[in-house]
Amino acid sequence: MVSEGQSVTQGQTLVILEAMKMEHPVKADRDGIVGAVLVQTGQQVKRGQLLVDITANEEAAEHAT
Repeated sequence: MVSEGQSVTQGQTLVILEAMKMEHPVKADRDGIVGAVLVQTGQQVKRGQLLVDITANEEAAEHAT
């Protein structure tokens, strides 16, 4: 699982969901910085639930200045 503040690239695995004894990687849809990890290992999640909040690199750069 990724950590808050970590830089990620498009296609990078963020978390792995387990359903019916199968593992399904959830990948980043863009480059950016992990703003928050909203789930914990072993936590049950619902369909459509936000798992990881990613700030696009452009937005992260704007907030840093």
